Amino acid sequence: MRQWNMAAPSQQAVDLLQKAGIPPMAAQLLAVRGMTDPEEAKAFWNGEETLSDPFLLNDMDKAVERIRRAVEEEEKICVYGDYDCDGITATVLLYTHLQNIGADVFFYIPSREEEGYGINCRALDAIASEGAALVVTVDNGISAIEEIAYASRLGMDVVVTDHHQPRDQLPVCAAVVNPHRKDQEAGFRDLAGVGVALKLVCALEEDSGSEMLEYYGDLAALGTVADVVPMRGENRCIVRHGLQQLQNGQNLGLSALLKVCGLAEKELSASDVAFVLAPRLNAAGRLDQVEKAMALLLCEEEEMASALAEELCGYNQQRQALEASVLKDIAVFLHEHPSVLSQRILLIKGKGWHPGVIGIACARLVEKFGKPCILFCENSGELRGSGRSVDGFDLIGCISRCHDLLDRYGGHPAAAGLSLQTQQYDAFCTRIQQEAACQHLYMPQPVLRIDRPVPAAEFTVPVLRSLQALEPFGAENERPVFLLEQCRIEGIYAMGGGKHLRIKFSQQGQSFYAVYFRMPVESFHYLVGDTVDFAAVCQINLYQGKEQISIQIQDLRLSGFRQQDYFEGREQYDRFCRGEPFAEDSAARSIPDRRVIAQLYRGLRDRSPFSCDYDTLYARLAVEQANYCACRLGLEILEERGLIRVEKGKRGLSISVPVATRKVDLEQSPIMQKLHR
Repeated sequence: MRQWNMAAPSQQAVDLLQKAGIPPMAAQLLAVRGMTDPEEAKAFWNGEETLSDPFLLNDMDKAVERIRRAVEEEEKICVYGDYDCDGITATVLLYTHLQNIGADVFFYIPSREEEGYGINCRALDAIASEGAALVVTVDNGISAIEEIAYASRLGMDVVVTDHHQPRDQLPVCAAVVNPHRKDQEAGFRDLAGVGVALKLVCALEEDSGSEMLEYYGDLAALGTVADVVPMRGENRCIVRHGLQQLQNGQNLGLSALLKVCGLAEKELSASDVAFVLAPRLNAAGRLDQVEKAMALLLCEEEEMASALAEELCGYNQQRQALEASVLKDIAVFLHEHPSVLSQRILLIKGKGWHPGVIGIACARLVEKFGKPCILFCENSGELRGSGRSVDGFDLIGCISRCHDLLDRYGGHPAAAGLSLQTQQYDAFCTRIQQEAACQHLYMPQPVLRIDRPVPAAEFTVPVLRSLQALEPFGAENERPVFLLEQCRIEGIYAMGGGKHLRIKFSQQGQSFYAVYFRMPVESFHYLVGDTVDFAAVCQINLYQGKEQISIQIQDLRLSGFRQQDYFEGREQYDRFCRGEPFAEDSAARSIPDRRVIAQLYRGLRDRSPFSCDYDTLYARLAVEQANYCACRLGLEILEERGLIRVEKGKRGLSISVPVATRKVDLEQSPIMQKLHR
């Protein structure tokens, strides 16, 4: 469950945007996104973003000089890439351009399974044996200080192009082009790795960006969307141009992939790239088949491109099966070790897990439990981990403060990778939890930002079409999220073999349907007749030649849900489980008294037997002046004293109230005694 934050833009700002000619709902959405200046908002509305001078990036002049010299002197160049979609597209883009200008060039992408992320010395030995004089990194290299020093000892120069967060010390090499350098004073900072590679190509050609976007916009858009960088400024310019080029089919491999995925005849959106194209390219890298993704993007034969596109779709299916297997193992582990869920960061390791899928499995756990998470796969005495975070928690910063326990690490505040020896695992777990506690007394809660409440009757094709100028959507320019309140559930229907739901609602006499993706039937604890509020995104779909509105649920809860009491109490409950003292400002609301326990008992007795999860149970019982912690501890006290029975099954909790045969002293509960202490 996520914390709902309702946007509250200034009405004065909204009025100014409307006077500038922007439609009412779009004006409010732009104001929510911080675009209150009419000129800036109008430029965004009209899609007038352009690429800035590439030489604004530090060391770009040095990078261009060294690469041009290598081309002129016929030195062999190696483009050193990465195995995710951003790295793959960046590698193809730079490799293709260097080929086009006559360079003697080859590329190297490390094996995810055998080498892991970034530059390694064994790879540099192989590259040197090929006669390379210059290595140009894309989407990696900023943290490879020792490895780049080794390359120098082998007689090779290195140009780093990267967008990951630098450490205090930069690599010593021919050039370091990274918009996040601490001494970077100008230029756009939020580029993806492929965006930095595009800027390098623009600098090599002394192009403002318009010409190189015509050549490489499709690749740049694909990597930019896949890497979830802010969809503002130059990134928006890249993606707008690139989506048009993807439609035009100038890259044979991408055209084949669009066809296989059923998108060839469709007007493409950033969502199509994020949820259909990018996962298939990423799947090849995750399963150590990155050469197939490279071959697809470099392919010049239609028949071969079709075969490779089919292979990538097969890899994506394999990835989904492997991910499901990892998540199944984790579900068993958490059932046997529920105390793990009370930790600030979820830390779980497993044997036999494919290292290529633990990152996406990690993201699923963050989505489900609302906490930062790191998963580790164990192999031959080494643990390789992949982490994901929630907004407001700097995961890479926390990991970096444990660097003395690690072999390697790197990433962003929201996502990171690391490796360490098995014998260091326990020390790492202890240290990183301590670092998280130092970083945040109260851990950040997962947030769902809602743009505005809207009655279902306002969702019309003309209204939604008026918002299409806000596209492409992505990070920091998310698809608008609307709140639909006081909706009665009229029907619940399984979709996709029970993996998704289609729900019929009624609101103010109007009936409508919404879909709830990745919500299996057994995890949905609401009933026909319940009155709920839900957050949703909406879009126009074309079905059998007719435009229809698709409403997709993002989060749902019973109407009247007490959000503050829930999140305050969840934090306090975790503190109790970790053996920490309650925070003083909410201790009184977090400790159940006899009144709270009596209300819980009566509520359960009236519903017995009752199936749900703890979150829904808290919302249904709605005990006054008690937060989630008080209710949860009250339930545990009732269970301890035999007043209720709690069984955990596939559909969550099953709670029953046996017939009382004797009077029970609640004060004898170990939990109650611990609370008194």
